[in-house]
Amino acid sequence: MPTEAILSTARQFLGVDPTVPITLEPIKRGASGRTIVRVKTKVHEPFIGIHWNEEREDNSQFIPVAHFLKQSKLRVPAIIHERARHRVVLVEDLGDVDLLSLKDRPFAERMVYYRSAFEQIDKLFYAKVPKDFHLMPPFDAKLYRWEQEYFFEFMVEDFLGMDTKALRENAAFLDLSNRLGTVARHLVHRDFQSQNLLIKDEKVWLIDFQGLRRGRQEYDLASLVFDPYLNHSADEREALLTLWEEITDERPLETLFHECAAQRLMQALGAYGNIVKNRGDEWYRQHIATAGRLLAEVTAGTSLEGPLSPILMAIRQSEK
Repeated sequence: MPTEAILSTARQFLGVDPTVPITLEPIKRGASGRTIVRVKTKVHEPFIGIHWNEEREDNSQFIPVAHFLKQSKLRVPAIIHERARHRVVLVEDLGDVDLLSLKDRPFAERMVYYRSAFEQIDKLFYAKVPKDFHLMPPFDAKLYRWEQEYFFEFMVEDFLGMDTKALRENAAFLDLSNRLGTVARHLVHRDFQSQNLLIKDEKVWLIDFQGLRRGRQEYDLASLVFDPYLNHSADEREALLTLWEEITDERPLETLFHECAAQRLMQALGAYGNIVKNRGDEWYRQHIATAGRLLAEVTAGTSLEGPLSPILMAIRQSEK
């Protein structure tokens, strides 16, 4: 059992026998095939225990990527004990405050955290990877297409109950994956959204970075700017892009940026459909309509607008 593996690893790290009380508090984060708990005991300050299964290839990348990012001076939790053979790692506890938990604060007050987050991914994009360091396969046309298929299967088929034959055969989606997959120069987090940005000491720290790979920096940027959990207004999105330009001296091309946003939103909708329909977690349902509305906005006037129109209409109707 995952919790038993974490508990035995915690006792090994602490050097205590079974009579010493240890409490494991579940931390619920997504559907990544991992068990995450906060470990509490009187003999040590709290820390986080993670156990992963082999459901996803990138789960085993957490430990080496954490070491690499720490060495590259990015803000990530420190590993305090690892037991990779048992698929367990113990890491620093950064607390429970993430960017999403600050959603109801005035946007202007949150800008300092967006700046901190953008500075981290700007630094990540240009971190030097050792020649012998193993990364997950880059974001190429095949991976972008996989994300689209994920959307077709879990949102369109499973959640909405609609046929996907026409979508799968539509050249517009293949063209999008091919265009985006031509460049993969920068390191990208791949899940750069508000739940994965923890705040400690008034700075943003990165978590859930095991999917690190090379790709388009616009994908990470779009993941936060068009984050359905935060549901930024058009003015807020513009302010975030202005902030990004201030930090990096560049602004993404609007067409490319919206294409990355469309790709990311399809991936997110696929994840929401999978989690709600097949895993029974209703918390994600509330974000489906927002993601659908944003997807409609970034695909308006493009070759994707037509084929997505009935899907996005069905999403709107499902929320009534």
